[in-house]
Amino acid sequence: MIRHFLDLSDAGGDAIAAMINDAMERKAARAALPKGASDSDAPLAGHVLAMIFEKNSTRTRVSFDMAMRQLGGSALILDAGTTQLGRGESLADTARVLSRMCDAIMIRTDDHSKIDELARHASVPVINGLTDRSHPCQIVADLLTVVEHGKPLPGLEVAWLGDGNNVLHSILEAAGLMKFNVRVGTPAGYEPDPEFVEMARAGGAVVTLTNDPAAAAAGADVVVTDTWVSMGQAHAEEKLAAMAPFQVNEALMAGAASDAIFLHCLPAHVGEEVSEGVFESAQSVVFDEAENRIHGQKSVLLWAFGKL
Repeated sequence: MIRHFLDLSDAGGDAIAAMINDAMERKAARAALPKGASDSDAPLAGHVLAMIFEKNSTRTRVSFDMAMRQLGGSALILDAGTTQLGRGESLADTARVLSRMCDAIMIRTDDHSKIDELARHASVPVINGLTDRSHPCQIVADLLTVVEHGKPLPGLEVAWLGDGNNVLHSILEAAGLMKFNVRVGTPAGYEPDPEFVEMARAGGAVVTLTNDPAAAAAGADVVVTDTWVSMGQAHAEEKLAAMAPFQVNEALMAGAASDAIFLHCLPAHVGEEVSEGVFESAQSVVFDEAENRIHGQKSVLLWAFGKL
């Protein structure tokens, strides 16, 4: 059976826990190695990952490439502008061709239905590098970062401030799987998709929706935000005005737990969704989080190939 990783629930809580443990062990084991050196066991030697980019990328592009190198494999970068996708070749045909030439496919795109179509026609694993619905690989890295900083996941109190977007959707999905709680602070009209709220609650997570940013952050172990206007979104001025009270700043962090950490998937618009004081503070672990995209995705890849 092909192991696609389109959302966190495709793997499940036990597999995500195994990914985090594997990522921590592999990260520690290669601490003295150059970044491009393979892990000692090179478990994906000879394997090739095709990476399709329909959206701009820094961390996803570099981290998946480096993940494959460190696992002993290699990666190919494809984008719509320089492939036949840009001239109308279907995702179904693209999936069937790449399945004959490569061992797995990662796609970073807009409409989640595209990744569903790709997975339906692929005979190799398909991995979600980002869609407008969810961002599961980011959340594996986030959970790894939280655990690294000494915070067990069961019972964790996570505060989200800002837009009810794809990253929040995957945090909510993770909450139900890993048994932590989420307080979501958004302006009215920008709440997350109710499907993900119900999914988290069905898994046992306590999810609180509020339009009060201070109430969302109060006592939180982890405070998370993201850019307020995603790539391609319209009505930016109206949205920015609605989001302004939800900036993660020093006053808001003061209401969180004294040892709370701050996460942001990057790129950040410092001065908008987060103040410079918080972004550059000792509580900010955003660059640990960015590095952990490599280590988390190595374990995602191993799971997809049935090696974890």
